[in-house]
Formats: sequence, structure tokens, C-alpha cells
Amino acid sequence: MSGAGKKVVDVAFKAGKNIDWEGMAKLLVSEEARREFATLRRAFDEVITQLQTKFSQEPEPIDWEYYRKGIGSRLVDMYKQAYDEVKIPQYVDNVTPQYKPKFDALLVELKEAEEKSLKESERLEKEIAEVQELKRKLSTMTADEYFEKHPELKKKFDDEIRNDYWGY
Repeated sequence: MSGAGKKVVDVAFKAGKNIDWEGMAKLLVSEEARREFATLRRAFDEVITQLQTKFSQEPEPIDWEYYRKGIGSRLVDMYKQAYDEVKIPQYVDNVTPQYKPKFDALLVELKEAEEKSLKESERLEKEIAEVQELKRKLSTMTADEYFEKHPELKKKFDDEIRNDYWGY
């Protein structure tokens, strides 16, 4: 395998290992997003497989002597010279340096958004637990118990009564 080809395969393989596919799949909410995500993952796996199979195979060396015996040295030498003159250009990656900082910035943004989302989820879970507790106690709760938990409402009602405002 050529050095550049092997490097591309190694980078792609390492990138694939660093992706938390299951973690990302857990974050998806809609069925359409899950389908699109599955398509993305299949495409990524296909590219990795193709890179590993196509670029990991070294071509078998040509046995020029075998062909010289059967065909003749002049014709084989002409083909050998043409074969030796073929230069496969080295892959120069101009794209990764351009987009790597942007990708890294997006990853940082993603982590921040994930942390923010987890904090918001925790807050909402607590609020849901409070509402469920309130719902459970509502039939037996007194106004004083309710106002104890919500002093701002007690103040508002007391102000309305004091100002003789009865809502009309």
C-alpha cells in the first residue's frame, strides 16, 4: 500500500472508532431522524470498508521474465518501460486543514449544547416530579399548604384583597 493510501485508511478508521454512534442515536427523537441517521451510518461504514479493501491491497509484482519467455523481450521491455513511467500522483489533503478547525469548533459547540441540554433535562425532571407530587396532594391540600410552597401567589392574593380588587 502506498504511504498516502495507508494514511487515508488509518485516519478514516480512527475517525470511525472515535464516533459514539450509540450515544448519538439515543439523542434522536423523531423516526425520520433515526432513518436518516441509520442511512448516514451505513454510508460511513461502506466508505470505511471500501477504503480498507481497496487501499490496503498491494498490487502483485509483475514477473517480467515469465512474459519475456513467452512473448519476446522487445515487446515486454516496451511494456515494462511504459509501466515504470506511470507515476501515480500522491494524494495531497488540502481539505482537512481547511475544515478541521471548523469541525473541532462544532464539536466544542456540540459538547456545550449537550451539557446545557442535560442541565435543562434535570431541571425539567425535577419540575415534573414537583407537579406530579402537587397533583397527588391537590385533593387533600389546604390553601395554607399551597401558599407555603408559593408565597408569591399569597402576596398577590393578599394585595388584591387589600386593594378590593375581585377580578372584575
